[in-house]
Amino acid sequence: MRNRPSVGRARLALALSVLLGGGALTALPAQAAPAADGLTVQYRTSASGATADQTEPWFKVRNTGSSTVQLSQVKIRYYFKADSPNASYRFACSWAVRGCAAVTGTFGTLSNPTATADRYLEIGFTAAAGTLAPGADTGDLQLRFYQSDWQTLRQSDDYSFNGAQTSYSSWDKVTARLAGATVWGTAPEGNDPTDPTDPTDPTDPPGGGQTLFDDFDYGSHSDPALSAHGWSVRSNSGGPGVPGATWDPSKVTFVSSGGNSVMNLETSTAGTGASTTQTEILTKSTKFRNGTYAARVRFSDTPKSGPDGDHLVQTFFTINDLKAPMADDYAEYDFEYLPNGGWGEPSNILYTTSWETYDPDPWQAVNQHSEQRSSYAGWHDLVVTIDDSAITYYVDGQVFGTHDARYLPERPMSINFNQWLIDLNGQTSTTPRAYDQQVDYVLHVKDRVLTPAEVTAKVAGYRTAGTGFVDEVPAS
Repeated sequence: MRNRPSVGRARLALALSVLLGGGALTALPAQAAPAADGLTVQYRTSASGATADQTEPWFKVRNTGSSTVQLSQVKIRYYFKADSPNASYRFACSWAVRGCAAVTGTFGTLSNPTATADRYLEIGFTAAAGTLAPGADTGDLQLRFYQSDWQTLRQSDDYSFNGAQTSYSSWDKVTARLAGATVWGTAPEGNDPTDPTDPTDPTDPPGGGQTLFDDFDYGSHSDPALSAHGWSVRSNSGGPGVPGATWDPSKVTFVSSGGNSVMNLETSTAGTGASTTQTEILTKSTKFRNGTYAARVRFSDTPKSGPDGDHLVQTFFTINDLKAPMADDYAEYDFEYLPNGGWGEPSNILYTTSWETYDPDPWQAVNQHSEQRSSYAGWHDLVVTIDDSAITYYVDGQVFGTHDARYLPERPMSINFNQWLIDLNGQTSTTPRAYDQQVDYVLHVKDRVLTPAEVTAKVAGYRTAGTGFVDEVPAS
């Protein structure tokens, strides 16, 4: 791994140093059963006209069963007619009692279009949404969606729309699923959401589907189970980062947060290379290629102690080794958060980058990236999907960037997390300071493209079943 030079928007990211070989243990996942026997969805709209700038379906979900429901196992579909064949849409949450960060929204295309529906918006929940007791409801979910180009929408021909329903009432033209079973509503004819021909069902197309899942429930970096489960905690020297810095395995720890065990990566410095310690954990096996990669990661804008301002990089990425400068079989796919800027950026920025290749000296790179200049402090659901046509990055259920087929991987990769310092120019103090990055879980599903909502449901299923680790992915 080598530092990237400061090239502003054209730059970016990461290349790993040493990729270790090795196998991983396998286990069989248990299947989670539905947690209750009934839901009701109440609907109203706050944009009641036949046309509108945006559609505003608001919902409340009520548990009509006798058992507590994990909201992460619930999916709601709102069906509508696209305004043109090539129209694209964006989802937003204006306000939710459970918190907008706990609500996801993804769009899909119906396999059997009707006169009033050829698309749907699927609403899901992250684990942070919690549970729903018998008789309780979620409270307001004030949602909206709009065309990407902000052209006016026609709602009057949409299957799930009812302009007269401006106060909450049960509405059976939206559907609800609980742990994969439809428990409420009627879909447009021929479009049952559990229909196995549904193109968004993770079991379609056939093939693949082997899963790596780790809940990071370990005692320490030296816990024998960590190595047995296929992980290596880095201790060897080298880049990226500050010259003279070390990679300290003891700074990869496991702590409790929100009722789950999470992995904590600590990076610290006192303003010199010799005082700088960085952290990295990676899979021993380079056996991961197409499919879905997901992790729940907590980024930090400020140090847990000492002065702020260091050019820090907090990451989740996949990578293989660069066999020669500009080798065309190199691959790397990054989420990189810079809370204090760096690489020519003055303040916080999140990058996603897909790499074709690079030459470290003299520096040149072939990659494609997306970026957002804002704070991403806190927990975030990160998903990247790779199929035969594109690489798509999601943050908290929303598309962050889609990259071209020329950047698809030719060889398998490892899965990695690290936290490191680009340089010591952001903060020149010699006062010690330390930064934390945390990871709740990691998931990879081989050769299957899952929506963010499907990722959330799959993780919830493992946790409900008490499965903390599984690795079914075959060696390359």
